[in-house]
Order: sequence, then C-alpha cells, then structure tokens
Amino acid sequence: MKNTLKSDLDVELAAGGLVWDRGRGTPLLAVIHRPKHDDWTLPKGKQKPGETLLETAVREVAEELGCEFEVENFAGVTCYKKGWRSKVVFYWNMLRRDDRPFQPNDEVDAVEWLPFEQALARLTFPAEREVVERNRIFAPAATALA
Repeated sequence: MKNTLKSDLDVELAAGGLVWDRGRGTPLLAVIHRPKHDDWTLPKGKQKPGETLLETAVREVAEELGCEFEVENFAGVTCYKKGWRSKVVFYWNMLRRDDRPFQPNDEVDAVEWLPFEQALARLTFPAEREVVERNRIFAPAATALA
C-alpha cells in the first residue's frame, strides 16, 4: 500500500531581513506589500540549492528592496505550517546604506519605511510581528549608530 501522508520533516527553508533605515532620525523598518498574497511582510524568500541562509537573506532583500544594505546581526527565526510543509524563516538585522528609490516588480509592488510601532501594526503575520518585537532594542540602537 502506498503511503500518502507527508513527512513532518518536510521543511522549506527561507531567509530575509529586518531592514532598518537610520538616516532620518527615527529608525524606520522596511515592510513590503506582495500583490499575489495581498499581505504586508518582511522581505524574505526561499533558499536556493547551494546557498547559505545568510546568502539567501542578502539575495532576497536585494531583489525585493533594490537598495544597498549592510548585515548587522542575527535577528531570529520563525516557524509555521504552510499546507503540508513546515516553513522556517531566518532573519538578520540589516542597515540601509542608500536612498535608491524602490522599483515595483511582480513580487513586490510597494515598500513602506515605518517607525517601529507602525511597522508592527502593518505586518500581516503574527510570527513576523514577534520577530520584530524581539528586536525592539535594535530600533533605538540604529539611531545611536548614526
């Protein structure tokens, strides 16, 4: 008899960033809108074969935001179910390094740079709000570094 149940070990790995803009006094966090899902989320994406998770985060943030940034430190991880699979997303705190304007694309049609509390309120998914909340200390620290 054929086994039709999926394994609990079927895991999709992804990575992304909490991208902070510290150049305007109050630290601002990038939140993106994905038209396909009509949600507001942190920039992130699936790991490609041969990539480290940090490489995935850097590639995905660059693709989705189109700006230069510097990786600061590890921000946390979220886990959730996506159909039959579990999805595990690793995040890094990143600092924006330029003011290049965002160019809408098929995956992301808008980026908002929001103060901490507004970014929390804008995010669609509780798991992402939790990882941002756990990095609350980074928001004022970004200002101190300017």
